[in-house]
Amino acid sequence: MNRRRLGALVFFAAVSAGSLPAVSQQPVRATHGVSVFDDLRYPEGFTHFRYVNPAAPKGGTIKVRGIDGFDNLNPFILKGVVPLNMGLTFDTLMTRATDESDSYYGLVARTAEIAKDRSWIPFNLRREAKFSDGSPITADDVLFSLNSLVEHGHPRFALSYGRVEKAEKLSPHKVRFTFKPGDNRQMPTVMAGLPIVSKAFFNGKEFDKTTVNPVLGSGPYVVGSFEIGRNITYVRNKKYWGWSLPVNRGRYNFDRVQVEYYRDRGIAFEAFMAGEYDFREEFNANRWSIRYNNDAVSNGRIRRETLPDNRPSGVQAFFMNLRRGKFRDRRVRRALNLAFDFQWTNRSLFYGIYRRTESLFENSYLAAAKAPSEAELELLWPFADKVPPKLSYRAISRAKNGRVRQQPCQSDRGGQIAGTGRLAGAPGTARDSKGRPFRIEFLIPQVGFKRIIGPYQRNLKRLGIDTRIRVVDSANYQQRLLQFDFDIIMRRYGQSLTPGVELRGIYGSKQADVSGSRNYGGIKNPIVDALIEKVIAAPDRQSLITTVRAMDRVLMWNDYIIPQWFKGAHNIAYWNKFSRPKIKPRYDLGVIDTWWVDRKKEAALESDEASGGAPKQ
Repeated sequence: MNRRRLGALVFFAAVSAGSLPAVSQQPVRATHGVSVFDDLRYPEGFTHFRYVNPAAPKGGTIKVRGIDGFDNLNPFILKGVVPLNMGLTFDTLMTRATDESDSYYGLVARTAEIAKDRSWIPFNLRREAKFSDGSPITADDVLFSLNSLVEHGHPRFALSYGRVEKAEKLSPHKVRFTFKPGDNRQMPTVMAGLPIVSKAFFNGKEFDKTTVNPVLGSGPYVVGSFEIGRNITYVRNKKYWGWSLPVNRGRYNFDRVQVEYYRDRGIAFEAFMAGEYDFREEFNANRWSIRYNNDAVSNGRIRRETLPDNRPSGVQAFFMNLRRGKFRDRRVRRALNLAFDFQWTNRSLFYGIYRRTESLFENSYLAAAKAPSEAELELLWPFADKVPPKLSYRAISRAKNGRVRQQPCQSDRGGQIAGTGRLAGAPGTARDSKGRPFRIEFLIPQVGFKRIIGPYQRNLKRLGIDTRIRVVDSANYQQRLLQFDFDIIMRRYGQSLTPGVELRGIYGSKQADVSGSRNYGGIKNPIVDALIEKVIAAPDRQSLITTVRAMDRVLMWNDYIIPQWFKGAHNIAYWNKFSRPKIKPRYDLGVIDTWWVDRKKEAALESDEASGGAPKQ
């Protein structure tokens, strides 16, 4: 076994139960599901999730769109671009219920046995679980999956499973993971989400190589036809071993899930309106407000809906590269934040449908939306010499007429760049701390982003800052992102309702210089690191909320990002051939997961198209 990247991780696969070292003798509870705080909604013996229709008909096709392309069918490595929805072809030990914050229920694993202190967890595998070629899933496959993902997979896997000290085979259908000493509140759910790959499939193959041959999975779909970079079809596996499981009843109803790729978002929109694919979520405010005005929409062949999104809205922002000295002074970052005129942007470009992001956990109970509580202040007190005693943050949305030249200078008593002088001045007159011209380059992969950056760019020029926009193709953009070769980028990432170890990858100092990490800006802050560990160790949900809010305040007060906007809703459009359950999953859109083709609607749609699209009387 290649152990070069394991470092302190030790993964030991015992050949028999008799050779296993003893684990601590403590109370153990067997469970059909796991959650961070043991608050499962569904009891043992439940028949299906409440947000599905267990009698939903199977069949038909749903077509969705992808942007740019793909060149790799191994979704577990850093290299290459993977097509959308590859997760449909792989099972995990347990599967998440999307109407709960963090609960997982038995899939490949029938049950788990959690130590009282959560320091170890065995999973009991189902003997009927199989890969799509009919071969059984065994403990050897689970251990191979873990070792391969950590040693050769995307860096996020080493981060997720980094607290596993030992992985053991207790029997052909039972594995146990023992965690490093410390706080392991979240590790049972982290391990429940472990994807399973076949050890036999990779015999003689290199795990970390890109491939155009599908990796063998065990999920409800298999890869069907595909053209690299252009399209891919996932075919429902009628011999899938898990159709009768409670976690799968009423789910995965389409016979085919087809992804059509387009190089340009505008062309992709026109293709949808022409009926080349069936469903899209609309993220462009201009299109949503004025472009859905053709006959197909007016006569109901295309449906438009806005559905609630109860997840944290995630973070969409301009990310400054703190690895570059020009952005290391907080006063610089604050001034750049002030120069972004959200009110004008929202009104002029987005028809007023957005709200300004003022928290990293917007649209959730985790957001630090009010004055800090006494519990938060107590958490922050040890850092009083580094942050204000009553830390708070409000995104600055000044100058409703778009004239922001004076506003940045109000920040930090003059909005100075590293103390060298006022920002405001003729274009190119601003200087950094070494007297050099202060220049910023926005790196983007889509020319459409220019309309957002352009007005901001003009505001920055009024402040004496020399700016430019560089548009690169998707492959070049991804490569520069991996190498952190940029000044400012526009990115978005999601947040969890139960944040934990993933925060190390998003905000942790150790991940700031790791290629492929989501710490895009290169944040290195010991206060944030300390609060992340307290989040991971929180003993109950209220403690978690308090600590996340304190961390949120520290991050936002430091102006590490220039926050943009959120809306807390899904704007969707689809050709009227689908039906869906009465209850939407609270924390997911649930389209591919729970919708189905309605044969009557599909026939009516085809009839309308045959008659030229005239609405029925």
